[in-house]
Amino acid sequence: MRVLGVDPGLTAMGWGVIEVDGARLRHVANGVCRPGAGEMAERLLRLYRGLGEVLGDYRPDAAAIEATFVNKDSAGSLKLGQARGVALLALAEAGLAVGEYAPNAVKKTVVGVGHAGKAQVLHMVKMQLPGAVVGGADAADALAIAICHAHHAQTAARVAVAVRG
Repeated sequence: MRVLGVDPGLTAMGWGVIEVDGARLRHVANGVCRPGAGEMAERLLRLYRGLGEVLGDYRPDAAAIEATFVNKDSAGSLKLGQARGVALLALAEAGLAVGEYAPNAVKKTVVGVGHAGKAQVLHMVKMQLPGAVVGGADAADALAIAICHAHHAQTAARVAVAVRG
């Protein structure tokens, strides 16, 4: 199974693609979509098109995205929500089932601590995907989201087998 993780952002949308084969994970690619300056609508369109290119190039079987969290800056949360909406639209248009994970759930799955820092996430992503050259913190977060989805999907599959059992 090929999983695309997306770390939504208005100035930088991280993405990461991994291959999942049983308990084995393999890095495929990662990067960041940067829309540049301009009007909000134009920036959102560039994010949408950038993610569309990633979807076309890597053809994932599943996708995962960081769930929305509301911080003290309501305007910032709203803008993040718009970028996240664009990403969800691109993933839905590609026909992908999308897992949504809270930031703390991703960190707990990948690092073992729900309030891990970006450096810890990057370190553990590199440990779990040996040889991966990660294109920055946003790409590392996206890979962590993909890893989180892979682990949760495997657990769900085992539970389904046990229930049918």
